[in-house]
Parts: sequence; structure tokens; C-alpha cells
Amino acid sequence: MMLAVGFCGDWFIFTCYTKLVAVHTTQSREAFVFDCSTADKKIKNTQDNNNSYSLLNSDGTSEEPGSDSILAFAVSPSDKFLALTDDAKRLVLFHCDPSWQCISIRYVVRRCTSLVFTQAEDELLVADKSGDVYSFSVEEPQREGELKMGHLSMLLAVTMSPDNRYIITADRDEKIRVSHLKSPYNIQSFCLGHKQFVSALLVPSAQPHYLLSGSGDGTLMLWDYESGQRLQSLDLGELVDPPSSEFHKDRKLTVSRINSSPDGHYIAVQCERASSVQFLTLQQESEEKLVPHSRLLLPYCPLDMTFDTEGRLWVLMDSDDAPLQVYRHTHSSWECDSVIPELNTVTEAFRQHWERLEASTRTSSNSEHLYTTSFDNVALYLQKKKQRLEEQQLKRTLIQESNNTKKKSGSGAASSS
Repeated sequence: MMLAVGFCGDWFIFTCYTKLVAVHTTQSREAFVFDCSTADKKIKNTQDNNNSYSLLNSDGTSEEPGSDSILAFAVSPSDKFLALTDDAKRLVLFHCDPSWQCISIRYVVRRCTSLVFTQAEDELLVADKSGDVYSFSVEEPQREGELKMGHLSMLLAVTMSPDNRYIITADRDEKIRVSHLKSPYNIQSFCLGHKQFVSALLVPSAQPHYLLSGSGDGTLMLWDYESGQRLQSLDLGELVDPPSSEFHKDRKLTVSRINSSPDGHYIAVQCERASSVQFLTLQQESEEKLVPHSRLLLPYCPLDMTFDTEGRLWVLMDSDDAPLQVYRHTHSSWECDSVIPELNTVTEAFRQHWERLEASTRTSSNSEHLYTTSFDNVALYLQKKKQRLEEQQLKRTLIQESNNTKKKSGSGAASSS
């Protein structure tokens, strides 16, 4: 289940289990609610000529039916469109301006992990669990998707370069690939350096030639994505001084979200099960371009976060009492701003959906199954070899001691006779 927040213009977006809720923050308008559990349940014909909508897994087994829970959503650059995908493999496209309208419900081949609109808003790119990226037309909303490119591993994030030239994809096998949009088989570069799956990508609005990536290895990396050059790497666990229990060395730290303020000055980083948000700034002139700014301690673990157009940070937290809080930057720190009227409007609208959720479903980690375990075969071989030699030496020693005992017994018997 995906619990996520975002903005589509002045509409605050909140996804909760099977529902997408949109609340207008500046006007007294009725909230828009779309429930995937009541949406079209038509299943694509598996006998299509291209067989691209087969419901079989790669091992030939039948894929389980979906639960209708929302897996991902994306907003177009102009805030005119919003798309979501759910566990039943629907791809739903909405027109948001001037009013909400469901344009189409199409179906994807595999369950999706990430969506992004192109800058021209003519295509919607969909990354799935089998490692493929499909392109769905926005201008022809009933047309089926076309395979754009593929990885050999599950895709976890996809984004676009601001100039609309590159698709940037990240997978479970630690790789970030930069491909040309018009010809995705033409790979511009690879950004390699993470030690675990890459879980989050962001091209900062103020620095369109840079890429930020977060991973299950607990690092945040800065790249020149056109060349694939790594410019900087930060271990988020080391930014805490003194070390906190939430960043215990034995605990896996996963970057779950990277956001940029509208002016591009602040970068906010969220980690799974960590009750804080780390803020950084991008310094174009300095050698260390990514500079830690401050750390916002939260009363509960954040589930998601997003900036509004005024640069305020909205944080969805694992709390029954105050699940949504807004933080504003004042002077040199981020402070809670609980008196803004928009917060009351939004909270009143989505609380009825929030209260139906069980606490156990809110706090579950989404990334535990993504970690890969490496084995040091050489060290294991040497350890077994040492154990074998010790056993052989012990065996020889026991045999020698036994022979010595028999000799002594034989000598004693001869002397007696």
C-alpha cells in the first residue's frame, strides 16, 4: 500500500490505500475522490497479437489478482494532468484543470513502481517490476502502451531531464542509467557507485545538469548525469552528531524520498523509519557542492513529504492525532506552522480516510525485500580450509597418542615376562 502526498497546482493530493483524494487549498471547492476499488475492472485480452498483456509471470505461473491499492502517482509539469497506477495494474489518467475528469483507464503489463510525464506532456513513462519502461500517449489517451526500454533488474525510480532529452532510470542492482528519450537504446551514461538498490532520484530545479540519488546503502550521491561522473557522496548516518538510535549502525538506512523546494535552494531527504528530515543546500561555486544545512526532528516517523508553491514542507506522519504537519523555514531553521488555514482544510477532508487505516499497515517497510546479500567465497573457503587442517591435525595427534600408548603397554608387558 502506498501512502503519499503531493501537489497538483493548488490541489493537495493524498493517496490512501485504494483512494486518491484531492483537496483545493485556496478555494472552497468539493474534494475530489477516486476509488480504484470501484473503477473499471476490465482485464486485457491475453491473446493480443503482440501478447504484451499476458498475465503470466516469467516462470510461467499465473500472476495473483491485484488488491486495487495505489502504487504510484505522478503530476505533469504544468499541473494539468495526473496519473496513477494500482495493484490491479490499471493506469488511470486524469485531467485536473479546470476541473477533475478521468480521461482513460488503461492496463500495464506488470505492476508499476514509478511514473513520470515528459516535459512536453505528450507521453507518460511507466517503470515496472520486471525492469521495463513503457510509453503511454497523453494526447491519445485510449492508445495502448509501447515498450520503450528495459533493464535486467526491477526498476524502482524513473525521472526526466528538464530539457526532455534523457530518461533516467534506477534499478535494484545499484545502477542508474541515462538514456536518450527519442532513442532509448542509445545510452548516454551510467551512474555507478551505490552499494545497494537505488530508491530515489531527483534532478534539482535550480541545477538541471545535476542528479541526486538515494539508496538502500544510506548514502545520498550527486552526479553530473550526462557524463556519469559522481561529484559527491554523503553518508546520511554520519550527519547525525552525536549518533542517534534511529541511525544505529546495525540498522539498514533507506532513502525513501528526495524533494527540492520550488526555488531549488533546499533539498529535503527522508529515510524509512527515521523520525527526521535532513535538509541540504546546493552550492554551485564551492568544491563540496552538497552542503548539510539542518536536521528537522519530527514527533513521528514521516511516511511522505512534499513542498508547496510557497516553499513550505508538508509532512505526512505515522500518527493518529496529527498525521499532517506543515513546516516553514524561518531564519536558520524549520519550524512547525500549525495555524495556516490550508492545513485545517486539508486535514478535515482526508481524516475520514486516514482513520480507517490500521497502524500496522502505516509503519511497514517497503524496502526490506530489496536488499541483496553478498557472499565472500574466498573468506568462506579459507575458513573451511583452516577448519579442515585443524581437524586433520587433531586426528593425527590422537592417532600418534594412541600409538604411543600401545607401545608403552607392549614394553611394560615384555618387561614383566
